[in-house]
Amino acid sequence: MSDKSTLQEIRENIDSIDDQMLELMNSRAKWAEKVAEAKQGTEQTGDKKIMFYRPEREAQILRRMISQNTGPLHNEQITRIYREIISSCLSLEEKLNIAFLGPVGTFSQTAVHKHFGHSVIARPCETIDLIFREVEAGSAHYGVVPIENSTEGVITHTLDSFVDSSLRICGEVDLRIHQNLMCQQENWHDVKRVYSHQQSLAQCRRWLDSHLPKAERIPVNSNTEAARLACDDSEAAAIGGQQAAEVYGIKVVQMNIEDQPNNTTRFLIIGEQKVPPSGKDKTSLLVSTSNKPGALYNLLEPLVKNGLDMTRIESRPSRCVNWDYVFFLDVIGHEKNEKLKIALTALKQEAEYVRVLGSYPEAVL
Repeated sequence: MSDKSTLQEIRENIDSIDDQMLELMNSRAKWAEKVAEAKQGTEQTGDKKIMFYRPEREAQILRRMISQNTGPLHNEQITRIYREIISSCLSLEEKLNIAFLGPVGTFSQTAVHKHFGHSVIARPCETIDLIFREVEAGSAHYGVVPIENSTEGVITHTLDSFVDSSLRICGEVDLRIHQNLMCQQENWHDVKRVYSHQQSLAQCRRWLDSHLPKAERIPVNSNTEAARLACDDSEAAAIGGQQAAEVYGIKVVQMNIEDQPNNTTRFLIIGEQKVPPSGKDKTSLLVSTSNKPGALYNLLEPLVKNGLDMTRIESRPSRCVNWDYVFFLDVIGHEKNEKLKIALTALKQEAEYVRVLGSYPEAVL
């Protein structure tokens, strides 16, 4: 058999598999429509909203696909493909509106598509406060807000927004942040100004010190705004993600210039629903206590006694009484788990105020 005939046979096999995949994807979509019909027929309507989006169900599907994956596709590729399949099928039940920190082209928009896929309506908002208001008002089904960066730490504005909001955390997404240098010309060594969001400038500090030590660093509201400014300024460059470069058609001249190769930002999905256990969950708590000796120790003791793993704790001024603080805690487990239920009962007896911000599936790749 000749190489040409062998190649033709391979292509015919690929075509046959594509035909099967198309049939199976449409079959899956038809069953998704049946799910919508079943929910509309069995779930109570009126004041109670029908929840078509089920974070715990999606997490279970993705984890199952990862556990059954034998390659050669990597787990990250499998989850990316299945998120888009799930997103397309869900859009037949309900088209989701997702509010994010804009403008278009930011890492927050990338986080939207990583978590929800592309079959949603992504709505840019100017501030984190506005994202919360859009979801509270029902103008958006969910919001995506940044909570912490592995290099630069917690985003305090997001934490503060939870104090005054009744919204719950429904999920999380971890996004690897790759920063790129972009400008109009290839000779980027001669640029005199570098525009970027202040966090991106901080994440590339050492690279800038080494490669563009004389360039002025100018913080702006977003990396998309930086790309726009650099597009109109022949002596300037911008730092941002690939999506920001695509929005304004500006050249990426140096890729992955972040100082930390594992630089990651964690985003939270905010909404109104309580999410059932998925089997691998995290719970976020808001706790306040008076400023007295041993107060923090007493708050943490119930978690330790019940063998719970706390992954994060942050303190913020209460904004009610000087020198009083509220604490934000992330704990492994779901609020319906017995050990966490016992710990919460003890915590409520010790603290002045305890609120479960949400139990939700841990991020899947």
